[in-house]
Amino acid sequence: MQAINRFLTNHQYLLFVYIALAVFASLQSYFGRLDSFVPGGHLYTHYNNYIIFKQSFFHLIHGQDLYAEFIEEQGDLFKYSPTFALVFGILAILPDVVGLTLWNVLNAVVLFYAIEHLPRFTARTKGLILVFVVVELLTAMQNEQSNALIAGLFLLMFGALEKRNYWLASFFLISTIYIKLFGIVALALYLLYPGKLKLTYTTAFWVLLFTLLPLIVVDSGQFVFLYKSWGNLLSNDHSISDGLSVIGWLKSWFGWDGNKTYVSVAGAILFCIPLLRIRQYGDFTFRALFLASVMIWVVIFNHRAESPTFIIAAGGVAIWYYSQKQTTANYVLLVLAFVFTTLAPTDIFPKFVRNEWFKPYVVKAVPCILVWGKIWLDLMFGKLEEREENPVAALQE
Repeated sequence: MQAINRFLTNHQYLLFVYIALAVFASLQSYFGRLDSFVPGGHLYTHYNNYIIFKQSFFHLIHGQDLYAEFIEEQGDLFKYSPTFALVFGILAILPDVVGLTLWNVLNAVVLFYAIEHLPRFTARTKGLILVFVVVELLTAMQNEQSNALIAGLFLLMFGALEKRNYWLASFFLISTIYIKLFGIVALALYLLYPGKLKLTYTTAFWVLLFTLLPLIVVDSGQFVFLYKSWGNLLSNDHSISDGLSVIGWLKSWFGWDGNKTYVSVAGAILFCIPLLRIRQYGDFTFRALFLASVMIWVVIFNHRAESPTFIIAAGGVAIWYYSQKQTTANYVLLVLAFVFTTLAPTDIFPKFVRNEWFKPYVVKAVPCILVWGKIWLDLMFGKLEEREENPVAALQE
């Protein structure tokens, strides 16, 4: 037990693990075989997502439509902002193996330091959170996704809000939005803090800056065209899939095939109702649980949610569990989330179980849906108490 506690409280070891996994995932992708998305289709690298990000920079500076199909170069569409394409140029100009590795290291390190700097969590608890999300982190990095970066930015925003550093908080929030638009949901956290005027003008400053950045390399006509093209892509993206989401769960478990908008609206209303408890805004546990609600909501109500997206939800599950007093019900849900969300896509389960049960019935999403429901109940009716640290473990920190 003492050895485990030393490992959990010595975060240098955990940082080494995070960086080592980033390098491992990068090399695994880089040296992976070429593959196609359809039988007999065009062959793409195993790190296709990184190629999409990389090529977006060159499409931007060459005056092309970022959101068009480039079948000869990449196996999917670019869906992020023009600003993301510009900033990614820092990595795009490097050899693939270097840029890919640095990209995954960035994701891992940002998430690590975001957890490391969480306010009012002990070193041991932070270590537990770092361990809890590490498998999902590896999944995200093996797919060269930006989701670990987004999870880290959400946590950094929360830490900055707690310290009333609104310039940094709004910077982290706007960064998520210009990577993936669903980051806009985290604006709801602003309601929990004083200084609304400062939050408003700091956010407006970063929005203006992030929006205008592409003008460094494109003219005004192309600038307007790109944002219109991005808007068209996002508006036409809603009906493409059900994803590992509430919508996918309702469809696969109950045969529901209604309008997705109704589910999204119902989810949004439920999400907002706890905000009516204004007197609870001064309670740290309430604020932490609302952060957890944001991080899980943006995944389970995202019709395009994939397995690599769940690093964000896993972070929310960890914040929910480790920010309040432990209960048996919460512990059971935590174990379910780890087994059936984090481990479900791995080789721990036989392939036929994953293909015949887990994938068709979106099992990966179900524990997170249950946890989000429990968070909602906690926010609405729960007696919120901060986590009680084991006295012996605390003394060993």
